[in-house]
Amino acid sequence: MRIRAFTGLVPTVDKVESVASVPYDVVNRDEAATLAEGNSESLLNVSRAEINLPSTIDPYSDEVYLSAKNNFQELQSKNVLKRESEPCMYLYRQIMEDHCQTGLVAVSHVDDYCDGTILKHEKTRPVKENDRTKLALTIRAHLGPVFLTYKKNQEIDNTVMRITEQTNPHFKFIAKDGVEHIIWRVPGGREFQDLFATVPFAYVADGHHRSASAARVGAELRGENEEHTGEEDYNWFLTVFFPDDQLSVLPYNRTISDLNGYSDSEFIESVKSLVSLKEVDCGQPNKVGETRMFLKDKWYSLEWDQIGNDPVNSLDVSILQDRILAPLLGVKDPRTDNRIDFIGGIRGTQELERLVQGGSAAVAFSLYPVNVSQLMCIADSGEIMPPKSTWFEPKLRSGLFIHTF
Repeated sequence: MRIRAFTGLVPTVDKVESVASVPYDVVNRDEAATLAEGNSESLLNVSRAEINLPSTIDPYSDEVYLSAKNNFQELQSKNVLKRESEPCMYLYRQIMEDHCQTGLVAVSHVDDYCDGTILKHEKTRPVKENDRTKLALTIRAHLGPVFLTYKKNQEIDNTVMRITEQTNPHFKFIAKDGVEHIIWRVPGGREFQDLFATVPFAYVADGHHRSASAARVGAELRGENEEHTGEEDYNWFLTVFFPDDQLSVLPYNRTISDLNGYSDSEFIESVKSLVSLKEVDCGQPNKVGETRMFLKDKWYSLEWDQIGNDPVNSLDVSILQDRILAPLLGVKDPRTDNRIDFIGGIRGTQELERLVQGGSAAVAFSLYPVNVSQLMCIADSGEIMPPKSTWFEPKLRSGLFIHTF
């Protein structure tokens, strides 16, 4: 695994809280606008620049990317973001209630992504991959780290513990959602560079679109550079590595905007013909092999049989797609069908109820979470999960360190 330190942009200590933002893809436009309201220093003004333009504008128009570039330059000109004086790696700790995870921030080589040293488990949605590629090329930066995991390594753990116990954090803050974020600077990072050279594989936990777009950016810019060496900054992208035993995975739930021509009663009867179904009091599945469905004002339990042993096809999310979403609801490709939406498990099943009862969706499905060992097994075998199969918490903050090229 090739990693290295980078001389990036970081917020000044007094601006950390105002700059740090949730990842661009965990909120919709209105939610992003609300989070950044009255705060011109929020990185959402760059990662979701459409929030500063009329709501009718196409979020993928040239005007949006130009606005992002201008906003990014303004943060630098006002010294809200400042260039590090030397190449650094960082240790990034997040504490959410009783859960704590500490990862290493560095840049990774795009060739490791392209040759399978960094393994993926999901296909990307073309519109989102194109968006992140165009944004990165416009502002010449990677704003938020790709969330990678690796199989626990005791020597790396010991080095992380030594640094975090013996040195003071560079900065720390508690975000509005109650998650504490703590950062340690690691100038040079040579020790970690050597340690990760022994790590055979890493796995994309969250950030498939960002990693895919980084590879595209690298390919495009090396094609324009007749003196390309492979060491230019455009060959590297921002990553954070967490050991697998520290991760917390929540489900990634689904809503569908309509019932594909069925009435409520017709849809219930059609589902009954395919799967064991019964009314239940809540939306949280109890085990693998069970999915909960919310229709009108009722929750139903769907218990799958004949699951099989295939690592992908046996996933609840795959069974739901193959037995209900595609044949009954007509969602043939969840990567491109605009009738499906994906709701992070952190929002709870009450969010699914709200969307259906409010008319934004016709039906919702609550899933049991996939675990990290399943993810790694699927990636190791070269297989691909259905899109949006895993939701990791806590979410990384964007803007704490920015890689430019």
